[in-house]
Amino acid sequence: MSDSGNAGELVALALKSAGVSHLFTLNGGHIWPVLMGATEHRIRIVDVRHEQSAAFAAEGWAKVTREVGVAAVTAGPGVTNSTSALAQALGSDSPMFVIGGRAPMARWGMGSLQEMDHLEVVRSLTKKAVTLESADAAFATAAECLRTALSRRTGPVFMDIPIDVFFGAADYPEATEHLTPDPGPPPDHVALDETARALRAAEHPVVVAGGGVWWARAEEELSALVEGGSLPLLVNGMARGMLPPSHPLFFSRARSRALRESDVALVLGARLDFRLNFGQPPVFGDDTRIIRLDVDSGDLKTAIRWLAQAVAGAPQREGWIAALRETETAARKRDQAMTASDSSPVHPARLIAEIDRFADPDAIVVGDGGDFVSFAGRLIERQQPGLWIDPGPFGCLGSGPGYAMAARLARPDRQVILLSGDGAFGFSAMEFDTMVRHRIPVVCVVGNNGIWALEKHPMRSMLGVSVAADLGPGTRYDRVVEALGGHGELVERPEGIRPALERAFKSGLPACVNVICDPDAEYPRSSVLM
Repeated sequence: MSDSGNAGELVALALKSAGVSHLFTLNGGHIWPVLMGATEHRIRIVDVRHEQSAAFAAEGWAKVTREVGVAAVTAGPGVTNSTSALAQALGSDSPMFVIGGRAPMARWGMGSLQEMDHLEVVRSLTKKAVTLESADAAFATAAECLRTALSRRTGPVFMDIPIDVFFGAADYPEATEHLTPDPGPPPDHVALDETARALRAAEHPVVVAGGGVWWARAEEELSALVEGGSLPLLVNGMARGMLPPSHPLFFSRARSRALRESDVALVLGARLDFRLNFGQPPVFGDDTRIIRLDVDSGDLKTAIRWLAQAVAGAPQREGWIAALRETETAARKRDQAMTASDSSPVHPARLIAEIDRFADPDAIVVGDGGDFVSFAGRLIERQQPGLWIDPGPFGCLGSGPGYAMAARLARPDRQVILLSGDGAFGFSAMEFDTMVRHRIPVVCVVGNNGIWALEKHPMRSMLGVSVAADLGPGTRYDRVVEALGGHGELVERPEGIRPALERAFKSGLPACVNVICDPDAEYPRSSVLM
């Protein structure tokens, strides 16, 4: 190997040195040097059909592995096409690194092809956004971008590289240091001590865990905290599976009661956003004391570990936990009417229940849709974290195929099931071509009800009319996937779901199981997501 290379080769070397194994991309002349560098350093290149999917795949890789996912996109529209994924990653704290091409420095401002100042577009969507100005800085700048993505509050980072800088040469670094993220300063032990006292004294405590616990790799510390302190646990986002659904301290259907009647609510690694009614009544009680700990307060993993030790041996609170269990059990029984429905078109809850029964315990489930994924979020539970991926609070449709192909590449020994609404399917359907070309056997189940259900039902309820909320009924999305070289199935009755899933996985191909669902089956939502 030569002792020097162009900036693209040096960036690829920085990626390789940090453990990056896959680069998601769509070919464009502005990024040829990094594509050549990735090939030289044996980083697998996965080229997609739209840059948004390259960026979503990078975010999906991060969500599954807790490593930095990396995408390379060409200048101008390549970068703008990736911005939805950057925004989604920022909302979910997903560590990803997007490398963009850029018009040449030597002719900046003269109107080069796809010339634009990307930094002004992406700065508010990233933790850090920089332009590489010399090949000499390529390795160090790329390495620092990776470190930034993984440090403190994890999140997306962007670097663009002018084409003339990309082809500029520089020496390889003499040594490559190990990538060491910064988890943040030590937590405030005075504040933690006060939190521990509040939890021990509480009669109706509850813990809410969010994605920050996942990114902090603190699932074991969380388990020790809730078990040692006899604390009921609620989860959202990437914290799903932090406790198995059979655990006596895990609650999902008693969520409303647990929050409303709690006297102390410890919120760990989660924002007080719309999912928690911004920390306000009536979701929380008027007198609930909310204590929030996140990475902004310091090293979250260390904080949870310290709290677990401090609350160990707290009162058992049998009455509180029994009351929540009673509510939980009753709510689960109410769901049985939906999940046992034999109707045709298929009730989406029955479809989700069939998928849940079919899936392996370690299957990765990806959600991409509105009401259909709401049913899935309610009914599908995972035995461990990292097995459920959805768009998070930003809620961008079309992220599913990128997430799913990344999950299958990162965990090739597992089932990956993509749950897609028929509306969401239309955003990124051509990525089944990507999956066919790269032999990525994801099975997609489409809940096909022919409407934008998340809009149609609330709009009709609130306004008495629905506008621009209908799709084509019974569209054969399965044939689209077949035409791209995958496996397709149409299912119209509940008893056909499991056999179709079996055939889809047995095919060994990217597959679409297109299930015709009841457009009148409305998700039992308690609030409008606005």
